[in-house]
Amino acid sequence: MIIKNGKVYQEDKTFVKKDLYIENGKIVESADEVSDKSEVDAEGLLVLPGLVDVHSHGAVGHDFSDGDMEGLKAILAYEYAHGITSYCPTSMTIEKEELRRIFREMGHFAGSRENSEVPMSHVAGINMEGPFLDASRKGAHRDECIMAPDVAFFRECNEACGNLIRLVTLAPNTEGAIEFTRELHEEVSISLGHTGADYDTAKAALEAGANHVTHLFNAMMPLGHRSPGLIGAAAEDENCMAEIICDGIHVHGSMIRAAFKLFPGRIVLISDSMRATGMENGTYDLGGQQVTVNGKLATLADGTIAGSATNLYDCMRTAVSFGIPVEEAIAAATMNPARSIGVYDELGSLTPGKRADVLLADDELNLVRVL
Repeated sequence: MIIKNGKVYQEDKTFVKKDLYIENGKIVESADEVSDKSEVDAEGLLVLPGLVDVHSHGAVGHDFSDGDMEGLKAILAYEYAHGITSYCPTSMTIEKEELRRIFREMGHFAGSRENSEVPMSHVAGINMEGPFLDASRKGAHRDECIMAPDVAFFRECNEACGNLIRLVTLAPNTEGAIEFTRELHEEVSISLGHTGADYDTAKAALEAGANHVTHLFNAMMPLGHRSPGLIGAAAEDENCMAEIICDGIHVHGSMIRAAFKLFPGRIVLISDSMRATGMENGTYDLGGQQVTVNGKLATLADGTIAGSATNLYDCMRTAVSFGIPVEEAIAAATMNPARSIGVYDELGSLTPGKRADVLLADDELNLVRVL
């Protein structure tokens, strides 16, 4: 296939009007390498890499923690239709045996888009958000299932799913967290979050090998001028990427703009979506707890915000509406998340040799087509 005349997004965060060449599902250098020269006219359109959501629990009535692979296929189909072509299903803090079961199920998962009649997102890995959290900052995670960081249990889960875990959330102020980080940071990206950690504790975890922050500003100490906490420590570490939920509810627009300044080139937009995404208002389950959804707002009975009810493409558009330059917002939903989970050599940009996940959109970022 040849995509003609589009404004193609580049790795340097610019747009260049050019043709894009695809052969056997990969981007290639020139038309000479394309056997089927069918053309798609992208005149007047933006040509973007497929989006990469590294933190999402579910959508359209399904949740990864259900351990239901047919439900996961439905999630992946929804994500693909909304321009998210690579996806990390994300677990909640649930019983250990249930975590073992869902990771075993993922080890046998055959529902990739390559062998499905319905187009689906590519599973780029798994995000293990619980159970190694700080109960004082648990958010929508279940208190009774939180446990201390456990290297053996992590490796058991990772082995069960075929070493698909790309991210694991860790509260650095819990017993054994620094040792866990030193032991595992070369096997998985360690994301600091759901924590009351102070600056020094967070800095120690980053020095031990942590390189990621779970939903910046949410479920952590606020950035204070005398107690900068995890936010201050992570902002100073040039190797640390920071997720942020840009649904217009979790984080104020002013703080979205501040985050892009605090973490230049290191913001990872995420949806943190739950099963109500793409559904009507109502009551839904999230990790064994009841969540009420009204519009984009999802809350527990006590009012705690419990994940989002939007998708990553909408989050990217919301970031632009808050004043983030479109080129930066796209990078934060494509290149940065791919880098953050170690798959940038495979996806995240429209570079020869990478997976040909391509979106066509108009200048207002209305999605026109997913290829």
